[in-house]
Amino acid sequence: MDAGTGAVSGDAATLWPRVAEGLRRDLGVRTFDHWLKPVRFAEYCTLSGVVTLETASRFSANWINERFGDRLELAWRQHLPAVRSVAVRGGGDDRAAILASPPLPAFEPAAPIAAMRSPFDARLGFDRFVIARSNILAANAARRMAMVEAPQFNPLYLCSGTGQGKTHLLHAIAQAYAAEHPTANIILMSAEKFMLEFVGAMRGGDMMAFKARLRAADLLLLDDLQFVIGKNSTQEELLHTIDDLMTAGKRLVVTADRPPTMLDGVEVRLLSRLSGGLVADIEAPEDDLRERIIRQRLAAMPMVEVPDDVVAYLVKHFTRNIRELEGALNKLLAYAALTGARLDLALAEDRLAENVRSARPRITIDEIQRAVCAHYRLDKSEMASKRRVRAIARPRQVAMYLAKELTPRSYPEIGRRFGGRDHSTVIHAVRTVEALRVSDSELDAEIAAIRRSLNS
Repeated sequence: MDAGTGAVSGDAATLWPRVAEGLRRDLGVRTFDHWLKPVRFAEYCTLSGVVTLETASRFSANWINERFGDRLELAWRQHLPAVRSVAVRGGGDDRAAILASPPLPAFEPAAPIAAMRSPFDARLGFDRFVIARSNILAANAARRMAMVEAPQFNPLYLCSGTGQGKTHLLHAIAQAYAAEHPTANIILMSAEKFMLEFVGAMRGGDMMAFKARLRAADLLLLDDLQFVIGKNSTQEELLHTIDDLMTAGKRLVVTADRPPTMLDGVEVRLLSRLSGGLVADIEAPEDDLRERIIRQRLAAMPMVEVPDDVVAYLVKHFTRNIRELEGALNKLLAYAALTGARLDLALAEDRLAENVRSARPRITIDEIQRAVCAHYRLDKSEMASKRRVRAIARPRQVAMYLAKELTPRSYPEIGRRFGGRDHSTVIHAVRTVEALRVSDSELDAEIAAIRRSLNS
């Protein structure tokens, strides 16, 4: 551990019991004890703002990073705002080391406050949310939701791909609303946490307390709804919660990665409630927005000089979402600070090459359908039609095949995007095209051409 790392590692180490106790309350005892109780503080680097934690198993470390990474960052920032990220590392799969780990140090919780509040990230306020054409509707609707007077649209449903500002707006709404309503009960939680608490309450026979806590909220903010859609009992409870909050004139904000009508497996009544207020899309960030976000970040670090051509490189190559853009900038700044390397375009091209490759836009089913229809000169509506003539059925099978090859969507999901077809139809299409590519060189060449058009 170098001097820069160790300077405050001791101070940061003393915060871990407090951070852990907050996580225990937020996640529930069962989830915390199973995954996070064995975790121990390792070090804190002041230069990069990275907190490193340790657990004995590499599997556990990977699982915790994936499932609780954002939660760990938020919890640490409540106690140490300079923290930029949290990483959990693991050794060998030594189960004995986990079982033998000592209990958490005792921590005396703070005195209860008058209002029930979830932890908010103080850095994610409206003042730091950069507005452009792609997000202006969502941003203005979020501000209205936080005002003193009743909002014009309720609930507010924010949808976008990952890393485009939905969670930022949730924290901004919560903080602004708390400032206007000092005694309000505000709950900000992920939809996954809603599900975990609901299941825990059912198993523990504590449903009355669970229901009472949620229905006491003056403002309820649920993040990433798509992770629990399809869980029937959770949907039912969420539906009742929404109904009670709406009837009582309370405020509700929900985020997801797609509009309500595209949520797979959602009950019709819940779909109606979620669509009944305002559905505000956040589109992919345009060039101007990405540059302004970088400039804003750099303005808070006057001692750091980043050449204009490096900024232009970041803006050009990280187009998909803001989180990837900021991650690339952080990686570059950390490398230059920790190694003393000159921060120039050559360094950016060298250190961010892998990030650039992974940041290339992912292909969607809609794009595949358009490309196939353009190649075969068909109307896109034929992808969902019931017509079975060969001139339409074969291109439709090709599109299904490419959807399975080029996207992470499941067979049922693909079937729904092709006119609500059964998953067995998609499986048949994929197997048929796979076989034909071996025996039909013309079809194989056509599919190769379509793939090139999608990657161009």
